[in-house]
Amino acid sequence: MRTNVIPVASDLSARADALLEAERFSAYNGLTGKDAMHIRLLTEEAISMVDGIMNGFHGGMWLESEQTSTGLLCRICVDADAAVNEGQEEKLLDIATSGKNEEAVGILGKIRQIFRWTLQQTDAEASAQTGTVSPWYALGIQQNAAAQACWSLQQYTQRVQQDSEARDELEKSIIAKLADEVKVAIRSERAEVIIEKFIHTNMKGSH
Repeated sequence: MRTNVIPVASDLSARADALLEAERFSAYNGLTGKDAMHIRLLTEEAISMVDGIMNGFHGGMWLESEQTSTGLLCRICVDADAAVNEGQEEKLLDIATSGKNEEAVGILGKIRQIFRWTLQQTDAEASAQTGTVSPWYALGIQQNAAAQACWSLQQYTQRVQQDSEARDELEKSIIAKLADEVKVAIRSERAEVIIEKFIHTNMKGSH
């Protein structure tokens, strides 16, 4: 099942429509209780991620589900065309060079930063190696010959288990607590974030 695509901008104007779509998604899939609440909270996180990302930003958001043998895989997707026009590029460069957003704060801030880099067509992977991008970025890179390169929250989480500060940041994050995985496409013509939540069939309504 896939919902309608909700137009999103760099403000919270799409919040009401997104939450309504999340409610319809949960109803269609028979999700209640904590399951439905988690879908709602993750939808709110997705909307918050694009809030203030850049002036003139326009993208799309939708929810989709896939039934598996053990449960329901739910995805909240946000994407936008990475081929920005000249005016948008200037605004993105202003953000990138202002210093105001140089250091991402929190897990959601990190995801927002990578999404912005993809919009900018920034080679963040190379920049991480030269030290011009924070080292946390390289910790989440997932390279698979059979799949598109992406930054993975799951992989990042596994690699920072010995870092008490990073673990504390993860524990305070709504998206890190509730999502089973968050993937951000890199080196792509489209900037895309996919938030995944798996709901076991025998735990519906109580997960």
